[in-house]
Amino acid sequence: MATIGFIGLGNMGGPMARNLVEKGHELKVFDLSDTAVKALEDAGATRAASAGEAARDVDVVVTMLPAGKHVKTVYTGPGGVIENAAPGTLFIDSSTIDVDSAREVAAAAEAKGFEMVDAPVSGGVAAAAAGTLTFMVGGSEAAFKRAEPILQAMGKAIIHAGGHGTGQAAKICNNMILGITMIATCEAFALAEKLGLDHQKLFDIASRASGQSWSLTSYCPVPGPVPTSPANNDYKPGFAAAMMLKDLRLAQDAADSAGANTPLGRDAMELYEKFTAAGNENVDFSGIINMLRGK
Repeated sequence: MATIGFIGLGNMGGPMARNLVEKGHELKVFDLSDTAVKALEDAGATRAASAGEAARDVDVVVTMLPAGKHVKTVYTGPGGVIENAAPGTLFIDSSTIDVDSAREVAAAAEAKGFEMVDAPVSGGVAAAAAGTLTFMVGGSEAAFKRAEPILQAMGKAIIHAGGHGTGQAAKICNNMILGITMIATCEAFALAEKLGLDHQKLFDIASRASGQSWSLTSYCPVPGPVPTSPANNDYKPGFAAAMMLKDLRLAQDAADSAGANTPLGRDAMELYEKFTAAGNENVDFSGIINMLRGK
């Protein structure tokens, strides 16, 4: 078992850290929320007074932070992770951030002799709690092999995407697909309602035909066909619309930087911008069907 410093105990980081504790790892945890830290203390973790303290005398540091600027500050800022970690400490950043920031922090870590991987996740809060996340990992083969057993305590699929930043690239490409297909699925159900087609009948047909997608069969945006989908719980997230918008913006930033043409990705981003601007930041992203209905 490893000694792990875990920094960032939000909706995703909290249950991820809890799974590490439950699998027998020794955790030192830090978050700006005292409530979040107390919950992990109650689960068996030790409180750290700062990010730097969480990085001291551990085998691995795991971070789950909101954006690239936070990751850069925590790792490279004064009193941060790189400054405090012992030689040989492995860094795992599971935040979803821009590719350039991921590569910049990895380069800073390597310049000081540390191995690091970017390992963003897919699966949402439910999968974080269940320990069934998918990790998309960027970094060297050696760093991936070191990170893999730690990630296995939190996920069901651990995939090495390539070098530094490719984990982030995989995440934003995957979630661009998800954002686009969810909008298409919502549009189809909204149209079906206008045409007098029953929700369950459309689901039964499309889920067995060429319209099949994860957005339909695992996360159907109308109540009934998939009992575990947020549509059956008043669109409580799940995966909040604000988080989908964040990922779609990252995808468009990357597309602009790389000179890639992603018109549907841009359209999806603009629709989620409109949806969240109407006060739906904390509604599940499948709740965009109500905006498409004109509600």
